[in-house]
Amino acid sequence: MIQLYGHEVSGNSYKVRLLLELLNVDYEWIKVDLMKSAHKSPDFLALNPLGQVPVIVDGETVLADAQAIMVYLARQYGDERWLPLESLELAKVVRWLSTTAGEIRQGPENARLYHFFGVANINIERSHQKATDILTHLDQHLSDRQWLEFERPTIADVAVFPYVALARDGKIELEKYPHVVAWIERVKQLPGFIPMAGI
Repeated sequence: MIQLYGHEVSGNSYKVRLLLELLNVDYEWIKVDLMKSAHKSPDFLALNPLGQVPVIVDGETVLADAQAIMVYLARQYGDERWLPLESLELAKVVRWLSTTAGEIRQGPENARLYHFFGVANINIERSHQKATDILTHLDQHLSDRQWLEFERPTIADVAVFPYVALARDGKIELEKYPHVVAWIERVKQLPGFIPMAGI
């Protein structure tokens, strides 16, 4: 059985857990208590030397980084609906994984770190501007479609979802992005969806 190491308030841990649920894959949840620096313990650093959650262990496979884990899970346990094989379709999904690690991290995720966790070395004005930029783009992109790409959800939607849905934790209101709000509700209606605190 897959072991998923994570923390319940980590959006990156949650997106992996959510994908496992959407794929209906059994797994064991192992809490890594970030508040007690468990992610810096020798045992955990042996799994991920960067000391970050999430990490999965699947037999002999040990893999860190939420986006990389989702690619692995979609290919290993899902099908082309979640991660296409055709080159252009695959590139479109990967673009959103990059956006997640770039603009969404710099915007809504960092704003949440600042306001919700008290991480003081974040330029909050810059984070709020980045959040406005990416949410405006997302809202326009979703104005004529149900999902980020294609006529179905993919790991692109799962990757982008948590920190956008948690934007209010970063004192970012979503009301002026109605297409984003509607998309959040569609994700919540997917079979197998599980919530986390704040969503």
